[in-house]
Amino acid sequence: MSSQNPVIHPGWLRSTHWLNAIAVAVLVTSGWRIYNATAFLGFAIPKGITLGGWLGGALQWHFAAMWLLTANGLLYLVCNAATGRLARKFFPLSPKALLDDVLAAVKGKLAHADPQHYNMVQRLAYLFVMLDCVLLVLSGLVLWKSVQFPLLRELLLGYEGARRIHFFAMAALVAFVAVHLVMVALVPRTLLSMVRGR
Repeated sequence: MSSQNPVIHPGWLRSTHWLNAIAVAVLVTSGWRIYNATAFLGFAIPKGITLGGWLGGALQWHFAAMWLLTANGLLYLVCNAATGRLARKFFPLSPKALLDDVLAAVKGKLAHADPQHYNMVQRLAYLFVMLDCVLLVLSGLVLWKSVQFPLLRELLLGYEGARRIHFFAMAALVAFVAVHLVMVALVPRTLLSMVRGR
């Protein structure tokens, strides 16, 4: 490994990143189709951006991607913890550094000079999406097997509460992905490093 061209993202990270991207795309678009079956919030998602064609097809896509996200997400967390990357990249957190980075971002001056270092905004965003995915899996378990997880169902405010939590956690994930894609467009070398690793 050259010191001038260091590995920024190891192979396991790149693999889990792209598998998660596929799983999230399938889960969101099939989830929108499932949501449309009841439209319990009073609006519908345009059918052209949903996956599955009908409720049964959407459920099959959703369940398949659910297993991919869960297994791949667990692998991502285990590898991050085992290699020390979780502690090294995402901690410590500092309210002052967060405020400084948010102010710099608002002014368009947030530095991206060192792709090996996450600023405080990135740290919190990535930690948030990890926790959001855990919430999505837990609330999804209640929606899938409500009777088998009574304690979890009660902790998530019943079946209807879990359904709303699942929807809004999904909306938060979509918002994260949208911001993530904008940042990639603004700093395209981050995409190259996630493909090549360097």
